[in-house]
Amino acid sequence: MASIAANIEQLESTLGAAITEAGDEAALEAVRVGALGKKGSISELLRALGGMSPEQRQEFGPLINGLKTRVTDALGARRDILKAKALDARLATETVDVTLPVRDPAIGLGRVHPVSQVADELLAIFADMGFSIAEGPHIENDNYNFTALNIPEDHPARQEMDTFYFPERADGTRRLLRTHTSPVQIRTMLGAKPPIRIIAPGRVFRCDYDQTHTPMFHQVEGLVIDKQANLGNLKWVLEEFLKAFFEVPNVKMRFRASHFPFTEPSMEVDVGCTRVGNELKIGEGDGWLEILGCGMVHPNVLRNVGLDPAEYQGFAWGMGIDRIAMLKYGIPDLRTFFASDLRWLRHYGFAALDMPSLAGGLSR
Repeated sequence: MASIAANIEQLESTLGAAITEAGDEAALEAVRVGALGKKGSISELLRALGGMSPEQRQEFGPLINGLKTRVTDALGARRDILKAKALDARLATETVDVTLPVRDPAIGLGRVHPVSQVADELLAIFADMGFSIAEGPHIENDNYNFTALNIPEDHPARQEMDTFYFPERADGTRRLLRTHTSPVQIRTMLGAKPPIRIIAPGRVFRCDYDQTHTPMFHQVEGLVIDKQANLGNLKWVLEEFLKAFFEVPNVKMRFRASHFPFTEPSMEVDVGCTRVGNELKIGEGDGWLEILGCGMVHPNVLRNVGLDPAEYQGFAWGMGIDRIAMLKYGIPDLRTFFASDLRWLRHYGFAALDMPSLAGGLSR
């Protein structure tokens, strides 16, 4: 029995030395497994208690359990020391050079697309005038896109060379991708009673592709329906919009007679401009630039939505968001808007948090 006590004493001395000599946490873990693991030396002693007499268990049990406790405590203390040393070593190698330039945060690297920026500018301007925003589906039917807007059956815009149609359905009808946001005007007039004052921004689709046309582009239209809406109101709205959008104190405008099936009279609007080198300046000079179309809502359109043209009248206008973005920010080719070129976006894009407002300024 004296030999068992001597073995316990010798084992404690051996394990203590191994714990002290462990140079890292991996080595210390190996010592722990060798002592307290399933086949460890202390575990073997604990299993040996089962073969002893009650008197022997009473004598050697406390010795073995005491050894286990002391070894466990020694392992924990050594582990804390090794962790502290490892942290000090890591901190010594992971130094920071405070003289290096600070990286731009992710929010500073992102850019808002010019189309999104100009759309926000439009919303800020017209919201200040009291207009609300109306939206509608991209996939429309013939009635909302053409018939209700007084567009004749034989109009070229209804042809497949101009409009994207879906396959014919069982009832003979064909849905289509809207060619303008005017269907939103029809839906609004059918769902709300005058007075109406809305703008309708969104994507539209036409079969066209060149430097100034793309199959998908962005458009914004405006509509006012009231008992006393007139051309004078229309002229004021457009003039105030152009001054605010191009951020100039004054603009010259001229209205030229035109034809749109959904307005009567119909007009194209030109704005005064001048070109200095490669820069186009709006609001000054003797040149003219066509910028949008407008007119008084056709009486047939009012009848198609259940309004009496003898009681109500209104005006509407429409323009391409992409095109006025090109004019304001000097972008030469419409196709680059949709090229997914990060270099182009970094050049023409806007800071993510630079939200346009009339008070703070629309553009950067």
